[in-house]
Amino acid sequence: MENARLVVGLGNPGSDYARTRHNAGFLLAETLADRWQAVWRMDEGLRVRLARSDREGLRCWLAEPMTYMNCSGTAVAAMMRYYRVSPEGLMVLVDDADLPLGELRMRPHGGAGGHHGLESVTEHLGTSDYARLRLGIGRQPEAGREIAAHVLGRFSRDEATLFAKVLERAADAVTCWLESGIVTAMNRFNGAVVAPATKES
Repeated sequence: MENARLVVGLGNPGSDYARTRHNAGFLLAETLADRWQAVWRMDEGLRVRLARSDREGLRCWLAEPMTYMNCSGTAVAAMMRYYRVSPEGLMVLVDDADLPLGELRMRPHGGAGGHHGLESVTEHLGTSDYARLRLGIGRQPEAGREIAAHVLGRFSRDEATLFAKVLERAADAVTCWLESGIVTAMNRFNGAVVAPATKES
């Protein structure tokens, strides 16, 4: 369907993972749903949480796969077949530990960069030619490549304050992609979100 768009936030379902860094994609999808007043519902057949919002003449679905991060591609591929969305109409929202906290990076295609959710999507679609928006969550330098505890942990208070701003700017970026295309969205929104100023004691 030429006017169909699918915006998929990647994450892990369940209370143990709620609001963790690895669920940044879920958090952005939920920010968009709140902004667009889109109502979530479960689709057990597709194994996704879905919300629909028609915007600028486009039929747009927000989605959160309930398959766990490493198997996200099964749900994404099923949704694209069912709703007849082309790869050009897909935007995947993910966390990225290789980007500093607060950094946004939208791209029209590319590699997975070690992100297992993107690896699964690419495998099941048979292509990496789909847009993705990476939300930087940073890493702890002393941990080296052992980042599981960091990505599955929750934001500190200061990090959460900054990330709330990140989510608002990222929601603007996705909206711009829908309305004006990916080149405009990249030019306007890629880069760092500045941390809020703190009051001196």
